[in-house]
Amino acid sequence: MTDVIDRIHEFNRFGSVLGLERMGTLMEKLGDPHEDLRVIHVAGTNGKGSVCKFLEEGLSSCGYEVGLFSSPFVECFNERIRLGGRNISDGDLESYGRRVLDAAAEMVADGLESPTEFEVVTAIALLYFAEMKADIAILEVGLGGRGDSTNIIEKPLICAITSISYDHMNVLGDTLEKIAAEKAGIIKPGVPVVSNVDDHGAASVIARKAYEKGSRLYDVSRISSGVESETPFSQTVTMEIYGTDYSDVEISMAGEHQRENLKTALAIIEVLRKAGKIKVERGALYAGLKRAAQPGRFEIMSEDPFVVIDGAHNAAGAKALLETVRRHFAGMRILLVTGMLADKDVDDILGSFVEITDDIIATEPNNPRKLEAEELAERLAGAGVRPRIAKSPEESLRLAESLMGDHDVILFAGSLYLISDIRRLIIDGREESK
Repeated sequence: MTDVIDRIHEFNRFGSVLGLERMGTLMEKLGDPHEDLRVIHVAGTNGKGSVCKFLEEGLSSCGYEVGLFSSPFVECFNERIRLGGRNISDGDLESYGRRVLDAAAEMVADGLESPTEFEVVTAIALLYFAEMKADIAILEVGLGGRGDSTNIIEKPLICAITSISYDHMNVLGDTLEKIAAEKAGIIKPGVPVVSNVDDHGAASVIARKAYEKGSRLYDVSRISSGVESETPFSQTVTMEIYGTDYSDVEISMAGEHQRENLKTALAIIEVLRKAGKIKVERGALYAGLKRAAQPGRFEIMSEDPFVVIDGAHNAAGAKALLETVRRHFAGMRILLVTGMLADKDVDDILGSFVEITDDIIATEPNNPRKLEAEELAERLAGAGVRPRIAKSPEESLRLAESLMGDHDVILFAGSLYLISDIRRLIIDGREESK
């Protein structure tokens, strides 16, 4: 098992190179298994993971065998490929992985350009979903949309764009309109598209692309929702989606941004339902939506004090975290532990973080792209904060634990690589103390 994952990771040396030619060749060598899949294709800067999780749980509860391909992983590699509510087994990852790796090796032997790591993993997911006869495959775009390997799907059931904000600007462009154009690249001729983009310029780009492709656009950005009740652990939401009343939907993810993600997911379900593509039973759907949870996204690991982890790794995510903290932890003493990748918009992220608290530990994720803790501390100093420094996730957790008695909330936020390590360390610590 480890051998297959190690072999997959070897393809990381080819970097993240957008374009569909390599993916097309790889899938052709595998017999084009993706062509018969019924796909929901989801792009967006933020929120696409949560939208996909709402869809997975909601549709599974209604009796569908649902495949989900997502990234990155928080707990283990296998969670990137799920079917029937379970991660792909080690055995299936081994067997399907070897077949895709053999096809990739053939490409190299033929003198062709090697596929990237993400393309290899995408191919494993598509092959697995096809041969396991998934009723519906939900594909989360990895980067952008137009040149992402998931865009090999030529005729999905529906496409969705969850949001547009600044991230990966070195690849996708330095304006929201350019980023929107890349993400709108998933729109296919005649395929309906749901969009929840509130920036006028970015939304116009998406609308223009939908018009060019003859695709009906469902812009849900102006649909309002009401909150009946909310806690840091859940909220009950009411909204109307294209004439259908969705009252008292309880979800287990906090924050206004999760209400927006729920709205996007319900719009996808409603469009497919009205087109006769799926059948939905209200009680079962509600039960599935309540089960939906995203590890590492405002996840409360413990109480008294609250220990919360959140992968707010770009400016929009940091702003959403700030708003959620203000709503649920107002007036509380908060210690923030943060570490980031150097290629992120660090100063904009910190602009939100320093509004949460001025009591901060600067650390760094275990990743070659990391921003050194000392440089992060300098950036924080420039924002008027004098942070403590911890050089590793392990050291930052120990330091935070030593300060728990002085705080009501310990918040770990920033890179998902950091959050993944912190989550594992917390869970391992619980197991050891049993």
